[in-house]
Parts: sequence; C-alpha cells; structure tokens
Amino acid sequence: MTITSSLQNASTGIDANRLRSLRATITGNVLEWFDWTVYATFAPYIARALFAPTDPLSGLLQTLAIFAVGFVVRPIGGLLFGRFADRRGRRIALVVSMMSMAFGSLLIAIIPSYSTIGAAASALLVVARIIQGLAHGGESAAAYVYVSEIAPPKSRGLWSSTVFASIAFGVIVATLFGVALTQSLTVEQLSNWGWRIPFFVGALVGIYAYYLRRSAMETEVFEAEQKPTERTAAPESTGSLLWSCTRLVLILGASNVVYATWLTFASTYAITIQKVPAAEAFRATLGAQVIGMMAFPIFGALSDRFGRKPMALLTCGGFALTSFWLLSLLNSSAWSLFLAQSIALVLWASLGAIWPAWMAEQVSTSSRSVSIGVASSLGGAIFGGTAPYLNTWLSSQGMPWAFTAYTVALNIIAVGLILTMRETRGIDLKTMRND
Repeated sequence: MTITSSLQNASTGIDANRLRSLRATITGNVLEWFDWTVYATFAPYIARALFAPTDPLSGLLQTLAIFAVGFVVRPIGGLLFGRFADRRGRRIALVVSMMSMAFGSLLIAIIPSYSTIGAAASALLVVARIIQGLAHGGESAAAYVYVSEIAPPKSRGLWSSTVFASIAFGVIVATLFGVALTQSLTVEQLSNWGWRIPFFVGALVGIYAYYLRRSAMETEVFEAEQKPTERTAAPESTGSLLWSCTRLVLILGASNVVYATWLTFASTYAITIQKVPAAEAFRATLGAQVIGMMAFPIFGALSDRFGRKPMALLTCGGFALTSFWLLSLLNSSAWSLFLAQSIALVLWASLGAIWPAWMAEQVSTSSRSVSIGVASSLGGAIFGGTAPYLNTWLSSQGMPWAFTAYTVALNIIAVGLILTMRETRGIDLKTMRND
C-alpha cells in the first residue's frame, strides 16, 4: 500500500519483514473498519429492511441503537482479546479479531427481511453486532499495540498514523459503495437488497486479510517480555495503571463523540434530518474523508518532532472552541456538509494520528494490550456508541445545540486531562512503566 511505501523512505534500516507486517496489519484494519462503517453508512436502508416500515424515524433510531450495542460489548472484546494478546501474542489476536469481524459482516448480509421473519430480523442483527463489537474491541487491543511495538522509536508517531489512515481508507471505501449504490439503484432496491452488497464484499475479502496476518511477525517487545532475563521494566502500580486508563477513557470519549458525529454519522444526519439527497451527501462525505486521511501522516510526523501532547491539545482544544461554529455550517446543502466535515476531520486527525503510539506509551508491556483494549472500548461504548442515537434524538426534538454543548464539555475535560500527562515521544517501550 502507498502508506507503507512512504514509510520505507522515512524509516532507514527497517527490515522488509517489519514492513510486510505493517502492511498486513493495516490491510486487515481497512477491512475491519470497512465492515464496521457500512453499517452506519447504510443505516437508513437497513432500517427499512429489518424494522417495521410504518415509522421510518423510529426504525432509524432502533438501527442506531443496535449500532450502539456493538460499542457496548467492545469492552468485553477488549478485555478478552487484550488478555489473549498479552499472553499469547499480538499477531494471533489480530488474526482472530479480523475473522470474527468478517463472520459478523456475513451474518448481517444474509439476515432475512422484516417482512419475511418479523422481529427475528432485528434479533439476528443484534447478534451480528455483538460479534462485530467483540472483534472491534479485540482489534483495538491488538492493532494499536502491534504497530507501536514494531515501529522504530524515533518514527513511532508516523507509523502510528497508519492505523487511523487505514481506518479512514476503509471508511472511504465504504462511502464509495454508498455513492455507487445510491447512484445506480433506486431507494426501493437499496432497501430490499442493495444494502447487503458491501457486507458480502467485506466478508469475502476477509479471507485475504487472514492470510496476510498469519504471515506477520511477532513484536520484539512482546517476545522480550516473555523472557524474564530480558525484562527491564519495573513492576507497575495498580493505582497508576487505573489512573492512566481512566484518563485515556475520558480523552478517547471526547474523541469518539467527535469521530461518531463527523465521520460515521454526518451523512446519515444529512440524509434523514437535513433532507440532502443521498448521493450528494455520500459524495460530500467522501471528499472530506480523503482530505482527513491525508492529514494523518503529517500530524504523525509532527508528533515525532514536537511531541504527542501538542497534537492532542490541538484536537480537543480545537473542538472545544469550534464545535458550535461547525454545527452552524450545516444546512440542506451538500457543500455545507463537505466544508464542515473537512474541517472537523482534519482537526480530529491531529489526535487520531498519534493515538495508538500515545496509548502504548502510557502502559507497560505486560498489560499494554488489555489496558488499551479496555480503555479504547469503554471510551467507544460510553461515548462513541451512544453519540449517533443521542444526536439523532436531540435533533428530532429540535435541540441540536444540546449535543454540541455536550461535545464542547467533553473536550474541555479532555484538555485538562492532557495537561496532566507527561510527554512520551521516543520512549523505549521495553522499559515503559506506569507512573
């Protein structure tokens, strides 16, 4: 992929096996997030197919509520896969999480419609989302840690940026499906069967990512931790570990609300509430996502030079100051959606680029995967998973400003927490401990 090609020039002395392992990780990450994002992208059509057709808004709210179910079970996935990754290895955890996500996608693709099996359709959708939620908790536990541990310390921010750049690419591909299908199919065709196509595609190409990840290397940091004679980190304090994880949950919570609002929810909001034509909304979202994706390596490289904290403060402080202004940009025009999303996604990329590296630099090797998996999943479940539903409900009640005030408050809290954290740029992960 082009991301890993650019890294070859940026990181001298990196062996080909390490770059192949990075490629396997980000390829699987693209597929994981493609599967995850098509659910939010096609939520209006899933609602028409799998819920009672008498109340479209109620069906959409139920579809988004089930979207939140996937987030709710993510902490369990983070705990299970995280412990597995800390004991058995990062690589095998990546393999299992990816295959679980593909299976959940296939299950969604083959669910019979509401008109065929009634309420059982929504029950099967819940089961599929639980499987995907567990897998995503595992992906956070393994992928963030894996990329950070195989990266050269002086380029860890740049390598870390590939995680969310690959997430953005997966989202872009999902959006392309939205553009292509809304332009080539009628609303009735999309509601009946068209929305199933991307879920089938995600499940099928999962086999390719499975073989890529099987051939990836294990990290030297993990292998050293398995050999008592090579351990150099001091014992960690339970209290400091809990405090580190609490800060990460709250900061990630603010980030997840922004992510869910401007990346996965904005097109649904524009189509359903603002009545922007679906094809125009998807095109606007696609353009904004491309711009946001290009910002990740820039901010990752900047963090390797200037530190992680300035990048995190730029995102959280920026949204604390601009959230109401960004909301004021949205109207029934697709151009307004593109402008607001572009600004928001570039601003969010400053934190997204460094997030895997920054999290890995907060906790020691022996508990790194489980700590990151649980913290990431809790932040996503409590804040990110509920954001689309809460935003839709408040907007339907004529109070879109209330959700924006909530976003501002979370980011102000995040700024305060970031200021309490030490700078960790370039730290040796083998000797890392919580303090």
